[in-house]
Amino acid sequence: MDILEQDIMYLQGVGPYRKKMLSEELGINTFGDLLEYYPYKYVDRSKVYTIHELTGDMPFVQVKGRILSFEKYEMSVRKTRVVAHFTDGTGILDLVWFNFGKTAMTKYTIGKEYVVFGKPTIFNNRVQIGHPEIEEPSSAPLGEGSEGGWGMRPYYNTTDKMKKNGLTSRAMERLTLTLISRLREPLPETLPPFIAEGRHLMSRNEALRTVHYPQNARDLERARVRLKFEELFFVQLNILRYASYKRHKYRSYVFQRIGPLFNDFYKQNLPFELTGAQKRVMHEIRADLCSGHQMNRLLQGDVGSGKTLVALMTMLIANDNGCQACIMAPTEILAEQHLQTITAFLRGLPLRVELLTGMVKGKRRKEVLEGLADGSVHILVGTHAIIEDNVVFRRLGLVVIDEQHRFGVAQRAKLWDKGFRVESLELSDFTSASNGSVTQHSTLNTQQTNPHVLVMTATPIPRTLAMTLYGDLDVSVIDELPPGRKPIRTTHVFDSNMTSLYDGMRRQIHQGRQIYVVFPLIEESEKIDLKNLEQGFETLREAFPEFRLSKVHGRMKAAEKEAEMARFVSGETQMLVATTVIEVGVNVPNASVMVILDAQRFGLSQLHQLRGRVGRGAEQSFCILVTPYKLSEETRKRIDIMCETNDGFRIAEADLKLRGPGDLEGTQQSGMAFDLKIADIARDGQLVQMARDEAQHIIDNDPLLQQPQHQLLVDRLKQLRKDAIDWSKIS
Repeated sequence: MDILEQDIMYLQGVGPYRKKMLSEELGINTFGDLLEYYPYKYVDRSKVYTIHELTGDMPFVQVKGRILSFEKYEMSVRKTRVVAHFTDGTGILDLVWFNFGKTAMTKYTIGKEYVVFGKPTIFNNRVQIGHPEIEEPSSAPLGEGSEGGWGMRPYYNTTDKMKKNGLTSRAMERLTLTLISRLREPLPETLPPFIAEGRHLMSRNEALRTVHYPQNARDLERARVRLKFEELFFVQLNILRYASYKRHKYRSYVFQRIGPLFNDFYKQNLPFELTGAQKRVMHEIRADLCSGHQMNRLLQGDVGSGKTLVALMTMLIANDNGCQACIMAPTEILAEQHLQTITAFLRGLPLRVELLTGMVKGKRRKEVLEGLADGSVHILVGTHAIIEDNVVFRRLGLVVIDEQHRFGVAQRAKLWDKGFRVESLELSDFTSASNGSVTQHSTLNTQQTNPHVLVMTATPIPRTLAMTLYGDLDVSVIDELPPGRKPIRTTHVFDSNMTSLYDGMRRQIHQGRQIYVVFPLIEESEKIDLKNLEQGFETLREAFPEFRLSKVHGRMKAAEKEAEMARFVSGETQMLVATTVIEVGVNVPNASVMVILDAQRFGLSQLHQLRGRVGRGAEQSFCILVTPYKLSEETRKRIDIMCETNDGFRIAEADLKLRGPGDLEGTQQSGMAFDLKIADIARDGQLVQMARDEAQHIIDNDPLLQQPQHQLLVDRLKQLRKDAIDWSKIS
């Protein structure tokens, strides 16, 4: 057995109890898991400072000396501050404990030599270190070349539960050191020489040892680059291999025909000229639809860029070629909005468009399901209700998924799989007659086919993230807003200036405009937030007695929400007080002001989505971000970025850097094949591109990885794969 596959229980210092703790808290079950549990930071322990050298602006330092005496200071009935006066002969250093000081007095001996480690500060013109690490010289890592020492000390993340049970960072350090001392043979290589040598990478054996106990910063950087590249490379290779495999294996309908439905819509119903970006994207989609291979395309576009129109035109192509189409939205409000938009666009065309959500029940639901099965429903708009087992299409040719990051991988896969239900059924081609009716022509499908997939998102995805999360999708970007749109002006207001803000809101309403006011109900179950919304609604009613207000939140019944939204859309109410339920799918061109209360509680991408609810008409629109005066530095950066730019991609890049990919909405459900243990997509963009280029070159020359020099890569991919399900079939 490979030593790295050995059970962690059998490493000296672990045993059954610690093995259970390591497994449950960190997912460490084998020697290899421990070796790939990387330090989160390092502190230089190669230099021993004298007390005379210390200043308050220095980072962590270590000094060697003796304790002269202890002093106790009673701070309160239960609080005692303990100070140890420590010297190395060049000066006096105060070691301070605000907690566990009495323990320190019994643990450390006056006059005995110790090594002290910590962050120096100045208090009352004296140098001190609060809650220092203290060790005897024999066990302290005193610099390069010292007995048992190293240059930089690793620090490992541990949980509170681990710390309470003695598994601190220091304990993890000892376990890792024990493991590395047992690895007498070089660790096996995972990258072929043509990659490792071609990219001037450190060997895997050296990198895994060095990353835990580097002698200096240069060695550490080389080790981290090697391990990050390897991690990113195998993610990209896995994505590209399956994308290539999918293109060759999965066939789909060939939509060569541009028929009367599309042409009549384009000539008679299209309300405005398509933008250059929309035309470019339609050409890209058309090429996919004619290829015979299944389209898997991600359509990115900022709020209001016209993605829904592009999706509708693609659905009309499917209808003209005898297929049904469906669009799945994450919420009932958004599904209903799509239904209204599509129905309005298609007015006068001989097409049956239906809605399927949890609220469609009884006889109406039965009629929709029958229409899907017999082919008389041409376009279906719905929520996740579409993926229920009893929903059977006659001939599903196109699947559109809107705001796809809100659906789990398995949900999207079930929708994609609907296409397999028709392989033995009779099919219908839909053609329009002169009297406006739809004639069906039956044929027999003898080939297994899959629906084309168009994935839409108004959340701009940074390139490096898209390359990893959606690397098996072809990407189209609508980077142009319809003509006549004015950029939204975004301003930051402190909550102490609400009177002035109310005056500005009142002026806008008197000019005939409407206003959104959003409260930070992050989770629909947060009762305290709902209370804030209710109180805020009453406050606004008192502040604006001359106007009518609507209220919408996620815990209302769908019919109530729809009625309140309808009042706002019609102009009956001038102000819509809501939660983030309006983040997507609300289109009111007359609404010109978006007020976001407690904006510090929202992420950048969510703020940008909310802002996109205004700016849809010809009038100047405004977004007001309201916060308390006291903000963290990161929050101030978010607010400043929102005020500086309307560019969704710039905002997404900033959000990625501030919050990291794991925190971005939806990425935990993205279907990524591997967990990134050391690479950071936000900060390692160059390495992501380098890994992508290397993987693309290999797949271009050997799509199935059958050449002998690629066997090592195949073996490593098999080792890394955690799930036999091919999630890469679906976005």
